[in-house]
Amino acid sequence: MLGNEREKIRHLLVIQDIEGQRTIPLREATYSLGRHPANTIVLASRSVSMQHAILLRVTVPETDQYGFQIIDGNYKGKGSTNGLFVNGDRCFSHNLRHGDVIAFGSNHAQAKYYAISNLSEQAFSQSSDVEDLSGFLSYQANPANPFQTLAIDPNFEAASETALARLASFPELIPNPIIEMDFEGTVTYLNPAAALKFPKIREVGRQHPILRGLLSEIKNLANNSFVREVEVGTEVFEQSVLYLPESDLIRTFIVRDITEQKQATAELHQRDRLLQAVAEAANYLLGEMNYEIGLELALAVLGEAARADRAYLFQNHPHTATGDIAVSLRFEWTRSSIKPTQHHWQNQPYETSGLTRWYNLLSNGQLISGLTQKFPVAEQEFLIRDGIQSLLLVPLRLENEFWGYLGLADCTFERHWSKHEESTLLTMAASIIGARQRQQVEEKIRYQALHDMLTGLPNRLLFHEMLGKTLPNATRNGETLAVIFLDLDRFKVINDTLGHTLGDKLLQNVAQRLKDSLRSGDTVARWGGDEFTILLPRTSNLEEVTQVAQRILQTLEEAFHLQGHELYISASLGIALLDGDSADAETLIQHADAALYHAKDRGRNNYQFYTASLNNQNPELLTLEKSLRYALERKEFSVYYQPRVNIATGEITGMEALLRWQHPEMGLIAPNVFIPLAEQSGLIIPIGEWVLRTACRQNKVWQDAGLAPLMIAVNLSLKQFRQPKLVETVTQILQQTGLEAHFLELEITETTAIEDLEFTRGLLQNLQQMGVHLSIDDFGTGHSSLSRLQLLPLHNLKIDKSFIEDLTHDVKVAHIIKAIVTLGRSLGLRLTAEGVEKEEELEFLRSIKCDDVQGYLFYQPLSAKVATEVLESKRPML
Repeated sequence: MLGNEREKIRHLLVIQDIEGQRTIPLREATYSLGRHPANTIVLASRSVSMQHAILLRVTVPETDQYGFQIIDGNYKGKGSTNGLFVNGDRCFSHNLRHGDVIAFGSNHAQAKYYAISNLSEQAFSQSSDVEDLSGFLSYQANPANPFQTLAIDPNFEAASETALARLASFPELIPNPIIEMDFEGTVTYLNPAAALKFPKIREVGRQHPILRGLLSEIKNLANNSFVREVEVGTEVFEQSVLYLPESDLIRTFIVRDITEQKQATAELHQRDRLLQAVAEAANYLLGEMNYEIGLELALAVLGEAARADRAYLFQNHPHTATGDIAVSLRFEWTRSSIKPTQHHWQNQPYETSGLTRWYNLLSNGQLISGLTQKFPVAEQEFLIRDGIQSLLLVPLRLENEFWGYLGLADCTFERHWSKHEESTLLTMAASIIGARQRQQVEEKIRYQALHDMLTGLPNRLLFHEMLGKTLPNATRNGETLAVIFLDLDRFKVINDTLGHTLGDKLLQNVAQRLKDSLRSGDTVARWGGDEFTILLPRTSNLEEVTQVAQRILQTLEEAFHLQGHELYISASLGIALLDGDSADAETLIQHADAALYHAKDRGRNNYQFYTASLNNQNPELLTLEKSLRYALERKEFSVYYQPRVNIATGEITGMEALLRWQHPEMGLIAPNVFIPLAEQSGLIIPIGEWVLRTACRQNKVWQDAGLAPLMIAVNLSLKQFRQPKLVETVTQILQQTGLEAHFLELEITETTAIEDLEFTRGLLQNLQQMGVHLSIDDFGTGHSSLSRLQLLPLHNLKIDKSFIEDLTHDVKVAHIIKAIVTLGRSLGLRLTAEGVEKEEELEFLRSIKCDDVQGYLFYQPLSAKVATEVLESKRPML
């Protein structure tokens, strides 16, 4: 307990009335006593007036102490009805002394006054709850009497009613400190409020902050008063100063305590400064394309606004040696007078460095704030080494992981960080993480834009970019370079036979082998599908390029062991050198591509250099095959639908799906041109699967629209029909599109059917068990007979259009068609004639009871939109 607290005199009033006894600690400047509930101290007795007396705090002259004076009546000077008695004597006013007994009109309402020293503030507050007050006080304190040394003048001003009224309404009563000082610097008056607020002011005199400088300021005043702000310790007051020339006194009046206002204003300015800093820093983080530059600028703005000595960012990472979680200082801003510490904070393990507490708190989303001297000893060592007196850290969380932390440090003084500073740092942390996430997204987008996602190799865009940068250097330095175009031989067979998953694995392994076979500085890129391009800069001679090409072929000779399969694959390479014929990037790639197809024509698994003579080898067909590889992904294909019409009723009973290719430069490509290319390259497998899925989906759309159910017919090529997973593919497509199997008809040519009759019969039986309808397309063009075809589970037979074309001018053809229809019907097959364009052809087919026809006489192949309109027009009217 502080000594000056014990030296204070405490004042108590013990009330005794008909409601019992209670103790009141006297802390206020004035109290009104009476029977009315509005009084400060209410007395319960009918002998007590509504306002019976006033208890007034008065300063004891020439001291820093105060006492209490009791006055009969109210503030207006009207006395009580039954009088005021102190120690049995009736009086108008009385300076109370320790032990005085006050009676209010009668003994039914009394009070006893105590003035006690050596009593703590805690005991003073507890006194109101003590039952045995006398015993409590005798144990806790000593009696005191602030008036015992005061010689009371019988003419003392307090004796008159007028003086008492003045006393009750002037300096002694108000809570604002009032001090008077003469021109010698001596304090001549303190009101009770001043004595309480500034207990040492008499002792310190003119050097006290309240009085300091007043004498000199008064001498230079044009007027007799002024107002100023004054600091006393940590408090700030608004002080009104008045010069009284008639008495040569300076009176100062403390208008109000403006400490909180000043603090609030300072905090408001600091908050505004911090908010502006956050906005400016966010602008740097968002606007600066270079993330690191933006972060350095943001930390500088933050440090300046927070008036810190350091602002820095730490990042977590595995320890370079042990792999344990460690932290490193990545970015640091310091004031010019502060030494950087980045070299101290590199690769620091949390656990062995004594920073485990930091990790636990920050990783749980808590911040760390405080004075260095309050930190654990192990942490203090780090902070004292860097001269840090106070520290504030907030966590950085990236993708819900504890990524690092952001900090402010003060090396100048011990600083208690405000809530505004904490919230600012948290906001800044969020902005930094946002910028980091944006940087990651941008890096990912750029990477994805320039790399192949399957193999991780550069893609064709990045390859073009790298080639474009390398060419000027080669030309300027008089060097040459080579571009190699590589295509894997028969990769489609493996991909279609064993599945895309295994095919992707194979491509990844091929990519790795290609990278391993190249020189340092060479680049391999995935061009698309099973094609790769390779850039060989700084090639000094043809032999060097040849060695690379041979090494590539050799590295692919060894088997690939993938998912229990032993796979072998070779490659064809086309090579173009930078020279007069191939002088720019686009031409180099085109010439390497042309050389590649020359290598394929030479039996594959070899390399060929480009020569000018290769341009004469049907470049249109090479270009067309190249375009065909990307037609599907570029959505250049579409499916048209040709209706199948029942001869007897004229109703549409089905649609045949027909593939069309709209090349962006060559226009519409005829099926008889691109279908063989697709067959040869193996592209017919993915293209055919797309056609099947599109046709089934369209048929389901028609059914869902309420149109009459019909059959959709889709052709299967030889390679499609012989792929191992045909049944699984058809099942999957029907499930995905929701089309019932009996609304799908698969067509194969008779040549495909009889190539391996046993294989065909087994496969068709599996499809028939699913409910799929089966048809022989272009019947009559192969070398089969109906007797052989009857072994197959067929539903429909389609007469080739070449027969229909010759029907009207060749009697033999008419007999053949009639025989086909008769035999087909006897086998339970439905007959459809293709290519019907004339009325006489239709009449003949009707006469021999052919079931259905297709041809321009009724409908040409229609787009999905037009076919839908045709089916809508056939909808029966309700």
